[in-house]
Amino acid sequence: MTRWRELRAEAATVVGDREARFIVEEVSGFGSAEWIDAADTDPTWRQAARLRAMVDRRVQGEPLQYVLGSWSFRSLDLMVDPRVLIPRPETEWVVEIALDECVRLDLGRGAVADLGTGSGAIALALAAALPAAAVWATDVSDDALAVARANVAGCAARNVRVVAGSWFEALPAELRGELALIVSNPPYVAEHEVADLPAVVVDHEPRGALVAGPTGLEALTVVIDAAPEWLCTPGTLVCEIAPHQADAVTELALTAGFDDAFVRLDLTGRPRVLVARRG
Repeated sequence: MTRWRELRAEAATVVGDREARFIVEEVSGFGSAEWIDAADTDPTWRQAARLRAMVDRRVQGEPLQYVLGSWSFRSLDLMVDPRVLIPRPETEWVVEIALDECVRLDLGRGAVADLGTGSGAIALALAAALPAAAVWATDVSDDALAVARANVAGCAARNVRVVAGSWFEALPAELRGELALIVSNPPYVAEHEVADLPAVVVDHEPRGALVAGPTGLEALTVVIDAAPEWLCTPGTLVCEIAPHQADAVTELALTAGFDDAFVRLDLTGRPRVLVARRG
């Protein structure tokens, strides 16, 4: 019988040691600390078959995160599949900046919205950091909402409410003027930029969550224009953007009536996160 150590070595020759480790841990249930004792035990034939099928999917170009069926986002372990975007470090930084704004606003309780929630990553990260806040997670995609609801249940996040609808339309009217914080990672890729995206992104991740329209600013414009009337005073909008959109979104925010707007850099030094403040 092939042992776990041999299966991992076999997988590593095809996908590399790092990805082989992830796949073996997912199939076996063994963590890194258990590997020394478990490496020379035998998998079941079902486990061996599942592992080889997962390796085949990865070799064919499917993203590792979808192959595994889950991925970490900050301290969370989230279900992910082709119905939603893969949680990325850039979006973790969006959460960090949003939480900086919560400190500035002295926000403990109150209402927060994550627009276009996808997997629910932003909403759940905010909910974990703000257990007394009411976090609203919206999305227009029924597929994405199914994933978000599964993640809310998996994280036992009692302060997150998942609602269907396009951007602010999903929210109850009584929240108008009551949100202390709005966060969004909307589509911001322009149609002419799709050809420049990596094939692993274009071929597998949901296009509707990536591509905004001809300019790439379509979704951002909707969110920025409507946000002031949904925010209380003081309140903040935080949005992930493409680096080349920094000047355009800052101007959009000031035109929409925000008192202050600027773009913060990500950990690689690129403009990445719009911060627009009301009051």
